[in-house]
Amino acid sequence: MNRRDFSRLSALALTGLSLPSFSAASDLGLQGGSGAGEPVGYALVGLGTISDIFGRGCLQLAGKNIKVTALVTGHGDTKGKEWAARYGVPESSIYSYENFDRIRENKAVQAVYIGLPNSMHCEYTVRAAKAGKHVLCEKPMAISSAECRQMIDACKQAKVKLMIAYRCHYDPTHLETERIIQSGAIGQIQAFEGGFGFNAHPNQWRLDPKFAGGGPIMDVGIYPLNAMRYFVREDPTDFTAVVSTRDKTSHRFDGMEQTMEFTMKFPSGVLASIGTSYGENMPGFVRIHGDKGTIELGPAFDYTGIHLRSLEPRIHADATSPDDQTFHFQLEATHFADCIRTGATPKTPGEEGLKDMLAIEAIYRAAGHPIA
Repeated sequence: MNRRDFSRLSALALTGLSLPSFSAASDLGLQGGSGAGEPVGYALVGLGTISDIFGRGCLQLAGKNIKVTALVTGHGDTKGKEWAARYGVPESSIYSYENFDRIRENKAVQAVYIGLPNSMHCEYTVRAAKAGKHVLCEKPMAISSAECRQMIDACKQAKVKLMIAYRCHYDPTHLETERIIQSGAIGQIQAFEGGFGFNAHPNQWRLDPKFAGGGPIMDVGIYPLNAMRYFVREDPTDFTAVVSTRDKTSHRFDGMEQTMEFTMKFPSGVLASIGTSYGENMPGFVRIHGDKGTIELGPAFDYTGIHLRSLEPRIHADATSPDDQTFHFQLEATHFADCIRTGATPKTPGEEGLKDMLAIEAIYRAAGHPIA
C-alpha cells in the first residue's frame, strides 16, 4: 500500500471510525520491490542484533527481489559461518573488516546495510561507496556533522545512493500521524512533547564514547528529535538543554551524561520539549498539541505495536502497527531497493541524517556540555 492508499483508508479516523490494527506486512500490500530482474542483494556489515532483525526481514521478502548476499564480520569462522547458513550466503561472501574493500568484486551485492557502532558509520559508508555499493546506514548517521558531510560527498562522487535507516518514516502509524497533522484536524500546531530512554546495562559499546560519540540523544533521543522535525516540516533554530548524571557509583556514565532534557523552537514558533536517558525506563512517546486537539504516539518508536491515539474525544485517531519485529525493516529495505532499481532519491537520504546531527551538536552546545 502506498501513502495515498493508506491515507484513503485511514480517513476513517476523521469520520468517527477507528483504523484497523495491522497484524501482518501483507495487510499493507507489501510486495518487496517493484520491477523485474535480479534481486537487490544486501551485505550485512556488522552482525549484531539490529543486523539480524534486518536480515530476518529480508528473509521474509524471499522471492520478492530482495535478499542477503554477503556478510561482514570480525568472526568469520564462527559467527560468519553460522549466519551464512542462516541466510543462505556462500562462505566465499563472508568478509572481514580488513578485506571489506574486496566486496567491490561481488556482483551479487548491490547495497550494504551498516549496523555497526556509531563511530564506524562514516568509515564503512565511505569504503562501501568507493567499492561502488549503495549504502543503507543506521542512525545516527555519524558522530559529527563533518563526518555526515564526508559520507554524503563520498556517495555523490561514487554515484551511489545513501539512505539513513529512519525506519519510523516508513511506519504506517507515523504516516497516519503526519496525515492527520497536515489535514488540520488538530488545528495549528503549538507544541510537541516527547521522550525515549532505557536503563542501560554496563559494558556495552553505547556507553563507550569512543564508539557512541555521545550520550543517549545519539541512540534513543534522536527518535523524538527526528519525529518532531518530520512532523513540523521545519528545522529548529533555537535550543536549550541541561544534562545530569545522578549515578556516580556504577561508573556506567564516566564518559557521558546519564540524562538530557532539551527544548527546540522552530521558525514557525512551534515549541518542542524532549527527554532522553540511559538511566531510566522511559517509554518512547510523542504528544502533538494543536489549538483544536491533541494526538499521541505511544509507544512511538518500538519495533512493534506503535500506537496512535487521540486525547480529544472529538478527534478519532486509532491505529496500531503490526506485531512483527521485522516489519519496519522490511519497509525500509523494500524502499531502498526500489530506489536502486528506479533511480529515485530515498525518502531519508544522507541530508536527513546531517540535519539531525547539526541539531544534536547545537543541543550539546546549549547544554554547555561538549559532545563526547
